[in-house]
Amino acid sequence: MMGKILLATAMATAVPAAAQEKMAQMEQRADDIISQMTLEEKFAQLMNETPGIPRLGIEPYDWWNEGLHGVGRSGRATVFPQPIGLGATFDPDMVQQIGDAIATEARAKYVVARRNNNYARYTGLTFWSPNVNIFRDPRWGRGMETWGEDPFLTGTMGTAFVRGMQGDDPVYLKVAACGKHFAVHSGPEATRHEANVEPSKRDLWETYLPAFEMLVKDAKVEIIMGAYNRVYGESASGSKLLLTDILRRQWGFKGHIVSDCGAVTDIFSGHHIAKSEAEACAIAIKAGLNVECGTSFRALKEALDQQLLTEDDINLALKPLMMTRLKLGIIHDDPDCPYNHVGEEQIGSKEHIALARQAAVEGMVLLKNQRDALPIDKNIHTLFVTGAGAADAFWLMGNYFGISDRYCTYLQGIVSKVSNGTAVNYRPGVLENTPTRNAINWAVDEAAGAEKTIIVMGNNGNLEGEEGEAIDSERGDRDGISIPESQMNFLRQVCRRKQQGIIVVLTGGSPVDVREVCQLADAVVMAWYPGQEGGYALADVLFGDENFSGRLPVTFPEDGDRLPPFDDYSMRGRTYKYMADNIYFPFGFGLSYGRVDYGDLQVKADKKTGATASLTLTNSSDRTVTETPQVYIAAPGAGASAPLQQLVSFRRVSVAPGQMVSVSFDIPLERLMTVQDDGSRKLLKGEYTVTVSSAAPSPRSQALGVQTLSQKVRL
Repeated sequence: MMGKILLATAMATAVPAAAQEKMAQMEQRADDIISQMTLEEKFAQLMNETPGIPRLGIEPYDWWNEGLHGVGRSGRATVFPQPIGLGATFDPDMVQQIGDAIATEARAKYVVARRNNNYARYTGLTFWSPNVNIFRDPRWGRGMETWGEDPFLTGTMGTAFVRGMQGDDPVYLKVAACGKHFAVHSGPEATRHEANVEPSKRDLWETYLPAFEMLVKDAKVEIIMGAYNRVYGESASGSKLLLTDILRRQWGFKGHIVSDCGAVTDIFSGHHIAKSEAEACAIAIKAGLNVECGTSFRALKEALDQQLLTEDDINLALKPLMMTRLKLGIIHDDPDCPYNHVGEEQIGSKEHIALARQAAVEGMVLLKNQRDALPIDKNIHTLFVTGAGAADAFWLMGNYFGISDRYCTYLQGIVSKVSNGTAVNYRPGVLENTPTRNAINWAVDEAAGAEKTIIVMGNNGNLEGEEGEAIDSERGDRDGISIPESQMNFLRQVCRRKQQGIIVVLTGGSPVDVREVCQLADAVVMAWYPGQEGGYALADVLFGDENFSGRLPVTFPEDGDRLPPFDDYSMRGRTYKYMADNIYFPFGFGLSYGRVDYGDLQVKADKKTGATASLTLTNSSDRTVTETPQVYIAAPGAGASAPLQQLVSFRRVSVAPGQMVSVSFDIPLERLMTVQDDGSRKLLKGEYTVTVSSAAPSPRSQALGVQTLSQKVRL
């Protein structure tokens, strides 16, 4: 898996001479187009909703499109699992396929929209995905949009997604992907338009920037979106440090930069950095912003009149936008673009449906399984399904979703799997904090009377999301990590009548307090927001047609009250890298129907090339198991503010019953380096601890029986 990614990176750096010549022609064409525009036309082309320029043959275009886990907000499309669920797959090869499928459907929808003269928002080819912010605090409502809490996992999965979205042509883009929100952005939602974040240089370069750097250098991402917040006093969407010094000069970013929606307005109305819209525009343009999502760039003419900007500044900002449209092949009809004629039949194709189901299966995480609760026998006599999310398609979706024409709820998936001789019954079962006037609660009675009861509970898009999305939360964030009390009360009622055979399926996009759930239930599954095929996928794993292979991309804390303050951006006490305690389920954890034993760890290190680690995996069960060994390092003498350990490699490995396989990992030198207090990276001298484990090393992992092997090497 990782080998394929490294090979793709090497191939991407070798640009054929013909491609270089074509790019040079595009550069000239962009300059020519800009030279023919009036000043007013240039201003308009720097806003997300751009008018056409008929005399130049340029059609209207809106830069705003969403593709987080399928073409979003634009009608029918395949809806894949939410990224946090995709992060749980630890499968970048599959994520790259998903990116490609989304881009294929986007191209097909674009062709149809243009044929119908539809230039509305969400019909274009510039997609503001993926979100590679770090999920540092489980209360953040948008954590569901991310790949998890680890920079290396996030960068690896995000890079694969971008490669899939943008395609492999050396010149043309299938679609343009966007890394967001740059940078140091992960809540609270309530203060994002005014907050100033000043992380330590170590946290900035060790946690908040690496995934963006990987997208820029390894995936050649075409778009970067600035965040709302300030960083060291500068608006992230108007920061010379972030947009010019780091992104363009240090990393060599060649694409265009877009503001988050309304972020330029925030420069003067939220952050009070500027005294007017015109001054805010000048700050953003001078810092390197190319296109505004919002309306403040209407003051660009005023900024020129006040000599805050020059026409050369406008031309410089405009050129990357013209280049993006030329690389998409959509300024004018471009016969050389290989992506301009994708057929409508690709939307919701059988292949994409199958991929969505595979992704949902791979992302579901088995957290507990005892008393032979799972897998369920398809010929079970009586089965009861209940819970607030059991029959509601909204509980599958997450946010930034498209609309599928074939959602499968959890209830539908379960019913499709069992024998026709099984008595399956269903009731929602949860009263939303209102007392019942009926003395009899059939849901509790039927749950108690069934051989096994499946309860679907947790969070949905009304409880967590972005500012303005979740209607029962603090601007989209959660106050804590508890499961809604009404749902917990229902679970307690059922468990007072039924002592075994209870299977809890948790939904949502963030860690929750599962202590009581794990005490009451025999089996607990984290299903996330699994997309349109979620019901089928859940049934596949519950009934044993597929084995569980998902791993947690985030730590599940033991006690939400012991979390650091939400608005504190220091990494102390956050994520597996800095949490010494308060861990209930560790990062990387997940069970399966089988056991794989780790053995014969061998580690070699070289201060010039890096390290290699090899081990054997032996399946002692009667089921094929997909195991995900993870490689962590702890550096010598790194200091109190350094991570306890950090993920440097991982791989999904299929191991047949009774089989022993050998697995090796190459760890490049840069992954062994430690970020210093000043933000620089250094290879420290001394003894490194290399651990290969099925979850992040910790005392809690040991208590859970996590497979762990460690070896010390010197560099």
